[in-house]
Amino acid sequence: MNNTGVFPTIAWSAGAGCHGGCGQKVFVEEGKMVKIEGDENHPWNQGRSCPRVLALTQYMYHPDRITQPLKRVGERGEGKFEPIGWDEAFEICEQRLNEIKQKYGAESVVFAQGTGRDIGGPLTFLAYSFGSPNWCQLGLSGQSCYTPRLGSMKSVMGDFGVVDCSQFLERRYEDPEWVPPEVIIAWGQDPPNGCPDAFFGHWIVDCMKRGSKIISVDPRNTWMTGRAAHHLQLRPGTDGALALGMLNVIINEGIYDKAFVEKWVHGFEQLKARVQDYPVEKVAAIIEVPAGEIVAAARMFANARQGAIHWGVPIDMCPDATAVAHAIICLWTITGNIDIPGGQVIAKPSHGVSSYPYTTEELLQLYGEEMIGRLTKKRIGADAYPMVKNFRAWAQPDMVIDQMASGKPYPLKAAWIQTANVLGGQAARAEFHYEALKKLEFIVVVDLFHNPTTMGLADLILPAATFPEKNSIRSWYAPLSIIQKHVQVGECKSDWEINFELAKRFNPEGLKHWSTLEDMFNERLAPSGMTFKDLQQQGGWKMAGEGPSRPYRRHERGLLRADRKPGFNTASGKIEVYCDTFKGWGLDPLPFYTEPPQSRTSTPELYKKYPLVMITGARSQLFFHSEHRMIPWLREKMPDPYVEIHPETAARYGIYDGEWVYLKNDMGRVKRKAKISRRVKADHVHTMHGWWLPEREGKAPDLFGVWDYQINKIIPGPQCSKSGFGGGQYKTTLCTLAKIADQG
Repeated sequence: MNNTGVFPTIAWSAGAGCHGGCGQKVFVEEGKMVKIEGDENHPWNQGRSCPRVLALTQYMYHPDRITQPLKRVGERGEGKFEPIGWDEAFEICEQRLNEIKQKYGAESVVFAQGTGRDIGGPLTFLAYSFGSPNWCQLGLSGQSCYTPRLGSMKSVMGDFGVVDCSQFLERRYEDPEWVPPEVIIAWGQDPPNGCPDAFFGHWIVDCMKRGSKIISVDPRNTWMTGRAAHHLQLRPGTDGALALGMLNVIINEGIYDKAFVEKWVHGFEQLKARVQDYPVEKVAAIIEVPAGEIVAAARMFANARQGAIHWGVPIDMCPDATAVAHAIICLWTITGNIDIPGGQVIAKPSHGVSSYPYTTEELLQLYGEEMIGRLTKKRIGADAYPMVKNFRAWAQPDMVIDQMASGKPYPLKAAWIQTANVLGGQAARAEFHYEALKKLEFIVVVDLFHNPTTMGLADLILPAATFPEKNSIRSWYAPLSIIQKHVQVGECKSDWEINFELAKRFNPEGLKHWSTLEDMFNERLAPSGMTFKDLQQQGGWKMAGEGPSRPYRRHERGLLRADRKPGFNTASGKIEVYCDTFKGWGLDPLPFYTEPPQSRTSTPELYKKYPLVMITGARSQLFFHSEHRMIPWLREKMPDPYVEIHPETAARYGIYDGEWVYLKNDMGRVKRKAKISRRVKADHVHTMHGWWLPEREGKAPDLFGVWDYQINKIIPGPQCSKSGFGGGQYKTTLCTLAKIADQG
């Protein structure tokens, strides 16, 4: 590391929190980062940075940051820890986890992650080196974050698709190959307010500046909806009905792309028959949007020269989310908006490099059928859900926590928790998760700050590094990038460094061919023909040239399939709107709609008691999930957790703006500050997720006030999707409001 200078790197958490990709310039003086700015020469973000990155000096050098390993010395929850060295920390992990493995089997250890950081690679690497099949986003009901959409795309079209904002072209908007989408449907996403997986949210605004028109699907009023040609303000959780209603209009009016459908679509006639069950008037009643608006939006999208759909996590949180995603995929498919400029671009890892094995297919290629078959037999949820077994190697998180509580069919005895504040962040049924996790014999948490999970549960805490403090690779779509270490804070280590060391201890023979972490990076980078040092010398990133990683019309040129035949990467070579893969898994091969598990229709008596639909989880530029509440520049912009309430609703409950109130249902109550706003409809409320207060008492029972402010305390579970993916009830739970003064 150079001691002083301005150095390039790529933001991929920790620090920003997000999934990253933004080029950054790190300003270092005598070994300390003094400033960070977006890199204007990087094609991903073109010099732009979010508030979380700009506040990174406060994050990295915060006085409360954990900078050396900590061992619990009191009872769990007492908040008593003592610093230890890394050698002792690694020895404790090795000894305790191996003892549990010998007594109960490797499957008795759960490897749990949240979102953010380049964690998928390090965590799967450690879990499989140890021998456990149980890797999951513990607490995230139904794995309801991108995985349901990915599973549907992989099954229906063989690859993943994203809206084409020129991100696969080095010249970006100046490249003559690219044309802006004429119409973009922003579905369940407010792009300027957050950056979803492998996507820079402001790209949508860049397209708008170049003429793209917006159709917004969102129950709230946002910056984006106010600029949309059509705002479909639907009832939360009814997205599947809307997609099927739009398909009904497009198919019955004959405004689909007939040539594309005839040549490249499998099962169109079956889809046509299915959508007859969803006439527009019926759909309008379900989603609470006038039929005329649905028709107008469907026509606008279908008649566009090129259109695309940018979708968000609310899709994953719909009941039967994989079916909802399936319906939306059908929209861009039958209109011919796939693999064309300004449409839905097929997203493949740059240069054929994957950061880590993502699908079961990749795992089989990397580890072999015997090992994966052996692990799958013990993987929680694989027997219950064929899609969980066959698409991605997650353990099913609702079943994991239930098994942790019950001990059946086999006991769970330890947890490795990395990039996850389970109690303060993602866990639906949060109190149930707390009680179940307390039963475990040994819990390691890898994090940067104390939070409810470290205080309430950790036996050992390992300090992780922010992105300017680590080396890593990033090949999530484009460009192929490396993260470069330029500073060191305390004794912090990157997630890769921590997990690489322990993986070699657990599996010394199997991993002996990698002497260093860079050796492993270079093996992953091999398809590109470059090494980590090569990329360093080229500025840290490289766009793919002609080939499978670069658009467009690859399906016509034989660049999507292993056999190099024209077509899509499915068994039929076509996009399967009638999905034979789903049929083989015992799932409906066609999209369908399922009513939310709590609603005026599903639970009319509960609806009388709790007549408000509670929407949670909207993204903020200031915080990433449950992170950043201790950062002064960020917290001063949003000091309190609020709930948005329509003026008519506030008047009905006698609530004034700025008053502290309770959100209540049968699961309990949570405090919020009232924010009277027309951003929500009168029968909805919206509140932020991930709240706990680092200024409160950390030790139990307070745990930084998590039980007063964690909204997931009143989110039910388990998930409600037949595939096992999706259906976390984070946006459809019923509640009521209560004045705190009246509650005693």
